[in-house]
Amino acid sequence: MPHDERPREKAESHGIEVLSDAELLAIFIRTGLPGKNALDVARDLLNSCGGFEAIARCAPKEIRRHAKGIGAAKSIELAAAFEIGKRLARGKALAPLMDTPARIFDAFGSEMMALRQESLRVLLLDSKLRLIRAEEISRGSVNECLAHPREIFRQAYIHSAYGIVIVHNHPSGDPTPSTADHRITRSLSEAAKLLQITLLDHVILGSPDGGRVPYYSFREAGIL
Repeated sequence: MPHDERPREKAESHGIEVLSDAELLAIFIRTGLPGKNALDVARDLLNSCGGFEAIARCAPKEIRRHAKGIGAAKSIELAAAFEIGKRLARGKALAPLMDTPARIFDAFGSEMMALRQESLRVLLLDSKLRLIRAEEISRGSVNECLAHPREIFRQAYIHSAYGIVIVHNHPSGDPTPSTADHRITRSLSEAAKLLQITLLDHVILGSPDGGRVPYYSFREAGIL
């Protein structure tokens, strides 16, 4: 490969932000195999998995299955790099304003859409609608995520939250609520009234596909 086209040299000369997805991966992969350089191996991995988001869901063994030339050490390094990215995304959401579903998506969308299963979380907010903390209540199958209202509202009492927002992801990427989503929202709304806790919203996170809004808000829909 010409010297000025090598990912490391290109990053040094022009900045890391100019690198393509394959070039960024190639820096971690470092070496290729007979007939393929590191950049070719990186392209194979991206094409096989379908992009960074899919790779982020993979365990090291799965990464190795998707591309020849990636051994145990490299696959673990890649998985670690993606985990660092997820933790950085979580760190950004320590104390932001959570007053709109768009802001909730910005804070949690990237991390939660990297999950294989549905994760149901409760966001505990203060009176200014800033995040106190986020608690995962349950992690279900790809099709259903179950959580008892008792577990959700207990967190609000423990942390003296002014109000809560329920958030869960749809691994399919389509945020359209299911019948089960409507059912649990009704149940939580009724329980919140009895317990005198403010249920501000239930937000379903999806992926921005075809220009659609990547989330569904029960409050914006007029259901809460």
